[in-house]
Amino acid sequence: MAAMGTGVDQSRINLFSFNGKMKILHLSWFAFFLSFMVWFNFAPLMASIRETFGLSDQEVKLLLILNVALTIPARIIIGMLVDKHGPKITFSVLLALSSAVCFLFASAQSYTELATYRFLLGFVGAGFVIGIRLVSEWFPAKQVGTAEGIYGGWGNFGSAGAAILLPTLALMFGGDEGWRWAVATTGILTLLFSFVFYFSVSNNPKGTTYFRPKNLGALEVSSKGDFYFYCFMTAPLYLALAILAWKISPANLNIFSDSLTYGIYATLLLLYIYQVLQIYRINKILFIPDARPLAEIHRYKFRQVAALNLSYMVTFGSELAVISMLPLFFFDVFKESADLSIAQAALIASIFAALNLVMRPAGGYLSDKYGRKMVLSVTLGGLSFGYFLMGQIDQSWSVPMAVGAMIITSLFVNAGNGAVFAVVPLVKRRLTGQIAGMTGAFGNVGGVAFLTVLSFTSSQLFFLTISTVAFVVFVLILFVLDEPKGFMYEKNDDGSIEKIELH
Repeated sequence: MAAMGTGVDQSRINLFSFNGKMKILHLSWFAFFLSFMVWFNFAPLMASIRETFGLSDQEVKLLLILNVALTIPARIIIGMLVDKHGPKITFSVLLALSSAVCFLFASAQSYTELATYRFLLGFVGAGFVIGIRLVSEWFPAKQVGTAEGIYGGWGNFGSAGAAILLPTLALMFGGDEGWRWAVATTGILTLLFSFVFYFSVSNNPKGTTYFRPKNLGALEVSSKGDFYFYCFMTAPLYLALAILAWKISPANLNIFSDSLTYGIYATLLLLYIYQVLQIYRINKILFIPDARPLAEIHRYKFRQVAALNLSYMVTFGSELAVISMLPLFFFDVFKESADLSIAQAALIASIFAALNLVMRPAGGYLSDKYGRKMVLSVTLGGLSFGYFLMGQIDQSWSVPMAVGAMIITSLFVNAGNGAVFAVVPLVKRRLTGQIAGMTGAFGNVGGVAFLTVLSFTSSQLFFLTISTVAFVVFVLILFVLDEPKGFMYEKNDDGSIEKIELH
């Protein structure tokens, strides 16, 4: 977005170009692709890993939970770091560090090591946030939705890429340890690309300003009301982690002891209190009676951030939850009525995530062309209807009918992902990383929340729950979200004000 009004080429997006802003876009989505490949590199190899270590079902479930746990706080932290230090160094370091942990996971000799390194690798899932800020620096507002959609959609395919490539690699390496070499290969690719990225990318176009937040630790807000709202919206991030701890407590998987679980609860409460104090530290000027109020041109509405958080909780959050259960769902429903095998069920279910390649960019493009609020509203309404349809699927349905309902839902879910991040860079430029981090973290919160619902209910009721939540968020968007238009303003280091076009 630094490109806005600065003379940077604003011609149409040419996917076959590798110059200027298109070079940045291609390098960004591939960095994100690799980060997602590393994040999910164990999933398609789980059968081999389970056999190597003789894992129980509970131990497998714990690995799945640990893989997403650290991503929630990581996206907040990375959002702050990218705003402060820039995407170039942040993404390069993240890729290099994740490759090191990847090698450790590949060489693990005990379940404790396996679980520890899987937990640490959850941090790489925060790579998504970095590219959101970088792409927004290079593309004007009228293209940023499309560009962010391409970045997110193509990068997200890293998980599918892992599912396609790694089992074949493991077979090529051969033997019981083939999975280790396949995992290590993703680490090698990521390490090499961390250097390519560092020496090929600039934080922003030459002649433009990379705006940084005044303080690190929390978002700056514009009013006392926004301060309290921000504190309230921060709570679910810690609550989701508490739910994860509860799921592996004696009450569920019985992996953690009662004392350890209560210790985690207490730690999360203390961390939340600390975060509230940080929010106050950054925004305490709002509570000083004689302080000069923030100039109107520098204000933004935190309700915009909250609306995007809840929207992504429904779109990406439901996607995370659904792709985790969909193969088994299709198998259980149609194994007798249609003689469906588990391999066929997995292939059918893969369509849901694969549509990200096309529909996430489409959601961003449509937002740029027809309006961001309208497209986000339509996608939320559409996915609510889609999940309602999926909630009706049972043995009386034919497989093509069920697949049709799934595709309808996936089209709206993936377009909705793109529509959310067509708005994120247009709220407040210098805070884009932090806003993207918080919004991205809410996607993981949604995944945890919906999977928790699934653990208590049938698959049909799980789909209907998502449908209901999506409808509520759809109504909220109609009344709460403002269409980004006009201009935003940022202060340069020399004190001058830069005017940035939003349409």
